[in-house]
Amino acid sequence: MIEYPKIYIGGSWVDPVGRGRLEVVDPATECVYASIPEGEAADADRAVSAARKAFAGWALVAPAERSRLLGLAADLIIERRDAIAEAITHELGMPLKQSRSIQVGTGVAAFRTAAELVAGFAFEQPGDSLIIREPVGVVAAITPWNYPLNQIGAKVAYALAAGCTVVLKPSEVTPVSAFMLAEILDEVGFPSGSFNLVSGLGPVVGERLAEHPDVDMISFTGSTAAGRRVAAVAAGTVKKVALELGGKSPNVILDDADLPAAVAAGVAACFANAGQTCSALTRMLVPRGRVNEVEGLARKEAEHYVVGDPFDEGVRIGPLVSDIQRERVRGYIRQGIAEGAKLISGGAEPPLGLDKGFYVQPTVFSDVTPAMTIAREEIFGPVLVILPYDDEDDAVRIANDSIYGLSGGVSGSPDAALRLARRLRTGQVRINNARSVATAPFGGYGQSGIGREHGPFGLEEFLEVKAVLQ
Repeated sequence: MIEYPKIYIGGSWVDPVGRGRLEVVDPATECVYASIPEGEAADADRAVSAARKAFAGWALVAPAERSRLLGLAADLIIERRDAIAEAITHELGMPLKQSRSIQVGTGVAAFRTAAELVAGFAFEQPGDSLIIREPVGVVAAITPWNYPLNQIGAKVAYALAAGCTVVLKPSEVTPVSAFMLAEILDEVGFPSGSFNLVSGLGPVVGERLAEHPDVDMISFTGSTAAGRRVAAVAAGTVKKVALELGGKSPNVILDDADLPAAVAAGVAACFANAGQTCSALTRMLVPRGRVNEVEGLARKEAEHYVVGDPFDEGVRIGPLVSDIQRERVRGYIRQGIAEGAKLISGGAEPPLGLDKGFYVQPTVFSDVTPAMTIAREEIFGPVLVILPYDDEDDAVRIANDSIYGLSGGVSGSPDAALRLARRLRTGQVRINNARSVATAPFGGYGQSGIGREHGPFGLEEFLEVKAVLQ
């Protein structure tokens, strides 16, 4: 078992105030994999104090030097890719090959992109007034369990690039990769207090960071319910808030699409990371006259997804992250059946032969109406729902009929797909399974959040704008 006895504050590994410990459970074996400190509010206070003390100096460090340090961090992450990927697979359950390419790969991309951006960023712009962009100050970053290194990179790398100092509270469910990153940042030589890590529970450490008067900005990724609480607490000191929250993203397949390719890509975009992805394309909208054809294709695709031990070669879906998450997803599957949806593939029963581990069958529903619970609420598991539409206007109406607006997809001829993509009320739309771009802004409309991450927009989130009149 891996044990981390200390937290990282002011450039040193220090004992936490409390003696509590939090256990990290391997979702494939249901055994304890790691143990971390259960930080207290006083630990958050110490970290904020260290970040506040370091801010003035770090903000004055030249962008080229900040870029250099971030680039070195990216190099060390790559160097330790295998160890980090193994840790993420143990704590999260994503198949090892995917952890290496997706989990570690996106983390590297965040640090590398932030390093490249800050090196050439125009922090001052002359004009009728001199516009100066300055770091917002002390940033508290609260990150989720589903893409731990990617989400840390989206916040920590960009905040440091902007000249902010950071206090990171990683998810207590998947924290090991965060501790490994802290070791890397310490080795790289970031100034004392520029980066701090305090592990603990959200209602304790997270709550204290959100309310702390010396925290200038809080950047949170998690559930919409938790995001509402963070925003409410942060409002007491009127600090800047960035929120990346839930989603129920539509995937519109147009009548002129390459149907087998579109369905295969759509299933993959729903089942990635066992469906534990806020931007997963969980609602597949198809022309009413082609529903039967789509059902057959989706069933065939779903049955190709091998579920099992995430360290086994050939496994495409590992366990869900916890027993709580597994039961939540099973509950939604049962509710879909109870509300009259047609089960095309999968179901609430455990996958055959997998009695240990938090596994769920990849599941596809059809005959789903927009009013059904499984069509409206974020399930966060490998559950795809197929909804019919009559024409493009109907598709847009169904797609936009959601409190969320994080992501979306459209498949079809390029002109038709772009025309429809412009009408979707989402922060990002992928046409014909287009590849991800590290510099593309990510964030949502509606209750999917506030602000953007990644690329120039992600850097701007951590900057204040000053006008100097001369």
